[in-house]
Amino acid sequence: MALIVYGANVSPFVRKVRVALMEKGLDYTLESVNPFHPPEDYIVISPLKRIPAFRDTDLPEPNTLADSSVICDYLEHKFPEPALYPRDPYLRARALWFEEYADSAVAMCVGRGLFFERVVKRMLRQTTDEEICKKTLQETLPPLFDYLEKELGNNDYFVGNTFSIADISVATMLVNFQHAGEALDGTRWPKLAAFRTRLLDRPSFKTLIAEEQAIVERFRAA
Repeated sequence: MALIVYGANVSPFVRKVRVALMEKGLDYTLESVNPFHPPEDYIVISPLKRIPAFRDTDLPEPNTLADSSVICDYLEHKFPEPALYPRDPYLRARALWFEEYADSAVAMCVGRGLFFERVVKRMLRQTTDEEICKKTLQETLPPLFDYLEKELGNNDYFVGNTFSIADISVATMLVNFQHAGEALDGTRWPKLAAFRTRLLDRPSFKTLIAEEQAIVERFRAA
């Protein structure tokens, strides 16, 4: 068996898939793909030319998938233990909701409003627009964090107080928030800040953050 992930290691969506693989104890290979200049034939693997894409060589061709949520769902069904999705139908739907919330609303703010400006633009040798970052931090992002703080409540995890894809999806966005040079305000969002510390201290996240840190710091200092 060979599982292959295609993408860039600082992508929150690639990280989401890699964390899921590591939490399930699965071996895999990461093949680097620059999302801004993907290989010409990458469209065959990922029709929208986005990362990550995925290949399971156990299967006959076509044996590829695209989109982090699709890939994680596939992994859950093929390798059901340990479970990353609740078995209860309603709780599973709740987990999928938080995954979508992180992948869309939070990703747009953290990704476009901070990480792209402070890290990706440096990679592309472009100038950071700190006004965009300021607006993101002061206006756009706080309501999203307010919602997550409220939904987390007094629990350690977002759904059924059990670690799931919901937590992976939220935490991977908080990694990019950190990579952009920001720290959660523990006074305003104490529960979310504690969640961030708890999740990022898991071996799966710690391993990947350590791998990414040198790359991010090099470009942020450029």
